Amino acid sequence: MRSVVVDPEVPPRTADLFRRHASMLSRIRAGWTPEPSPPNSRLTGRFLNAGGGVAALFLVCLMFLADVGQLLFFMLSLLVFVVFVGLLAAREPAEPETVEQELYREARWYEGRYLLPAEDFDYAAGQLLDRTQQAIDYILRSRVNAAGMLDGVRNSVMLPTQEWEIARLLNKLSSLRNEHQEFVYGGSTPEVAAAMAPLERALAASEAAVLARVEALERYASHVADAERALRAHDQIEALRARLPRYEELLAESGADAFAVPEIGRLTEDADQLEQALRDSVRSAHEAFRHLDLSSSPAADPDSPGESSQEPPAR
Repeated sequence: MRSVVVDPEVPPRTADLFRRHASMLSRIRAGWTPEPSPPNSRLTGRFLNAGGGVAALFLVCLMFLADVGQLLFFMLSLLVFVVFVGLLAAREPAEPETVEQELYREARWYEGRYLLPAEDFDYAAGQLLDRTQQAIDYILRSRVNAAGMLDGVRNSVMLPTQEWEIARLLNKLSSLRNEHQEFVYGGSTPEVAAAMAPLERALAASEAAVLARVEALERYASHVADAERALRAHDQIEALRARLPRYEELLAESGADAFAVPEIGRLTEDADQLEQALRDSVRSAHEAFRHLDLSSSPAADPDSPGESSQEPPAR
């Protein structure tokens, strides 16, 4: 299941919000707006009560106090009362923002910084996006990555960047392919067809370049899978080695140790071989990572070669 692709420069909380509400993002893009929040009824009531109390006290002052000094004193007291009520009102918590309102606000602010799987990619691009996300998800969720056997810091930074760059290129490819197909569907003369041939070759070359990046990710994921299998087998052998003393004790007590000890000794050899295989697998994964890092530099963009990702707006 494809997920929303978000620019890595978007804050993590907002990116997670986008990924959890893809259908609502689609509605927002189509023009839907959430209902505004109702006014804070408790805050309004407090202001009304305070205003009524101030008006009543002021009338009492006018009716029963003739002395100007006393009247000024009561006026100052009323002013202090109003300030006190204002401070209490300022501490009153505002009505919480709904998920729809927060999503709408963030989607408007980060417009163009996320891509929707159901709308921004044609079928061929969607298949490549699937492969990209599956490879990245497997690498980041692997035990060898969690155990620090891979370059976890670079994985957490570089792989989301790879996903965004690949998705951005696939989105442009989808848009240009759709325009090209609509143009061809309307019919064209041989002269126009000849003029369009270089554009078709440009699309094919760009798609091949993006495919190469996806395949590099899949090769890296394949090396990580090898390391995962080696780590799993290594753990199982180590668990068996921990039981060796009990087996050796049983063999010694039964007098059969002369026959079976050589067989059990092979367990140690197997563990050593698996440990070497694990080291080799992790080393291969590191080499695949370096190759991926280098091969990702010259990104082929069908629209504007060398174009970098959009800078975040000043907020």
